[in-house]
Amino acid sequence: MVLTINPSMPTGKITAPPSKSYAHRALICAGLANGKSKISNISFSDDIKATIECLSALGAKIEIQGDSAEITGISDFTKFINNSLFCNESGSTLRFFIPLCLLSENEITLNGTQKLISRPLSVYEDIAKEQGLLFRKNDTSVKVKGKLHSGNFSVKGNISSQFISGLLFALPLLENNSEINIIPPFESKPYVDMTVSILKKFGIDIDYGGLKIKIKGNQKYIPQNATVEGDWSNAAFLYAFRECGASLDVLGVNSSSSQGDKVCLEYFEALKNGTPILNLTDCPDLAPIMFAFAGLHNGATFTGTDRLRFKESDRIACMQTELAKFGIVLTEGDNSVTIDSSDFHAPTETVYGHNDHRIVMANAFLLCKTGGKIQGFEAVKKSFPDFFDVISKAGVIINYET
Repeated sequence: MVLTINPSMPTGKITAPPSKSYAHRALICAGLANGKSKISNISFSDDIKATIECLSALGAKIEIQGDSAEITGISDFTKFINNSLFCNESGSTLRFFIPLCLLSENEITLNGTQKLISRPLSVYEDIAKEQGLLFRKNDTSVKVKGKLHSGNFSVKGNISSQFISGLLFALPLLENNSEINIIPPFESKPYVDMTVSILKKFGIDIDYGGLKIKIKGNQKYIPQNATVEGDWSNAAFLYAFRECGASLDVLGVNSSSSQGDKVCLEYFEALKNGTPILNLTDCPDLAPIMFAFAGLHNGATFTGTDRLRFKESDRIACMQTELAKFGIVLTEGDNSVTIDSSDFHAPTETVYGHNDHRIVMANAFLLCKTGGKIQGFEAVKKSFPDFFDVISKAGVIINYET
């Protein structure tokens, strides 16, 4: 489907959606706890639905009430209900659940889209090979069979922090102690910080400092009630409007959050006042909106960009294609991207979303300045399902086409 955005900006007050990253982690911890927990302020995006469905498949009982989920945790980690899990397009779900599936000795298949399964999984492949576990991947699924053994794990810190978080969920439930040694550079560290914080809330004892994480074995998750905080990665798209002059207040985010994406405010300020060099190593999800914002202002150079090729899309190539329609030149360097904004103009052709929620929202932000059409806008359902409804109610003029 296609929608047309007329030049217009949102005004008033908008509450940022709940953090998808926080919700994944809190739901999983609740699903691993022996008892009943309640997780509140959830946005049921496609990714979160995938995590909920996978928890249910493994034996958790989940009841949805409004924006909350009451969860009775998995009672027996050796006897899962279902040997087939559907992760849809959620990288977090896939990488968090592979170690959990290895808590039993059952053969379990994790299914997903071809794009999802093509994303790197080498950390788990290497662990499975070292421990003699089954790990078999095809175009649309990963089949595993345990049981995972405790011990020392060495994980490269520049592939994805999701592997570290995935291990952190499972290792406390093994009989003996384990240790994760992170091989530098340690990228996206704030996501691991968040995982550790939520694990501790659910009663898990972890010694975390620097590049070494020590996890005691034979632990139990303790049921908790938790409220999901606002999502800085999605709030960044709303703040972009404000930083371009819209009379808009963004509500619902925590300024003391451990989310690395809260740096967006600092980065917007730098982009408005110069041509900075900004590092995206710890906040890769900000890349599309930062590229777009830089294109509206003075340009910039962004470092720490290599991993952007392995997101929901190749975000470097896709943003390069779409920004060019606005006269913005994206040039790729060695783990860097440079934005030249000297010829910014309204697009003369339809802008595409590339089935990537963050690319859709970044391009929609630009179209609010210039006007134009965007195809594939439905991809926002992955993390911010009501994005277009929210900005439309706030004054952005949108027309939908079939």
